[in-house]
Amino acid sequence: MEKKTHFIGSSRDDISGFPEEVRAVVGFAIYEAQLGGKSAAAKPLKGFKGASVLEVVEDYDRDTYRAVYTVRFAGAVYVLHAFQKKSKKGVKTAKHDIDLIRERLNAAAEHHAKHYKGKLK
Repeated sequence: MEKKTHFIGSSRDDISGFPEEVRAVVGFAIYEAQLGGKSAAAKPLKGFKGASVLEVVEDYDRDTYRAVYTVRFAGAVYVLHAFQKKSKKGVKTAKHDIDLIRERLNAAAEHHAKHYKGKLK
């Protein structure tokens, strides 16, 4: 059974602003998550327990794009955040992005509880 995808905040619009090649990689990773799998392009996002919050990092034309989604909740994939990495120092995700991801993860939990009767995986 294919899981429904929900975009939290501006994540859908942010992804639509990515270059076509990056959108294809992100879209396929989300599709694989909908089918219950995990894309080779996705890896667990550091700072979140377990492997239920995943990040797709894609380089294109000397820029780096990231999309973060969660498979923590039964029957749904929630796309939490998508952005172009601005910092030229290191690979660490900026604190303001992590804070936004946490905020949107809480919003996803509330949505899931309301619409899916709160069932975890």
